[in-house]
Amino acid sequence: MIELIPAIDIIDGKCVRLSQGDYNTQKVYNENPVEVAKEFEAHGIHRLHIVDLDGAVSRHVVNYRVLDQIASRTSLVIDFDNGAQMVTLGSVAVKNPGLFKKWLEQYGNEKIILGADVKENKISVNGWKEESQQQLIPFLKDYTKEGVFKVLCTDISRDGMLQGPSVELYQQILKEFPNMHLIASGGVSCIQDIIDLE
Repeated sequence: MIELIPAIDIIDGKCVRLSQGDYNTQKVYNENPVEVAKEFEAHGIHRLHIVDLDGAVSRHVVNYRVLDQIASRTSLVIDFDNGAQMVTLGSVAVKNPGLFKKWLEQYGNEKIILGADVKENKISVNGWKEESQQQLIPFLKDYTKEGVFKVLCTDISRDGMLQGPSVELYQQILKEFPNMHLIASGGVSCIQDIIDLE
């Protein structure tokens, strides 16, 4: 069964969209993320993914206030790239695997989502500004052995382009890891894209 999890990307406290992770293509869609979250909730959405793009670049959480406002003014289950009911961690899994594994043990695999943002089959980090040498499938294998089963994968080449998701990539991941709880991210533009993902 497929679950829709809308994402709100935040820069300077505003909802934005980037094309392929390029900060120079930033387009503001709404100045009030709380308003957007409430609209999602009113349409029956139960879960929300919030991306602190300022925090991704500065390597620490910047948009605490937005997270706090959404959490206190809605009943949405929030996963946040650095806070809330669940966290999505990608850069730390590449740059500091020991710390990632410590958090995984401390907080449990129900609370931690492995971020696997990929460009040309390599994991990107720090707000997609750096490409690591980690290949996608070996990266996922290493962490599934550690107990990770929730993965948020974004094909950076599709993100923000509204030209369809990377269905082939997601099929490849699920073929390799059939029990993975995969969160497919990026590219969705219409209902047919959702049908294709399912």
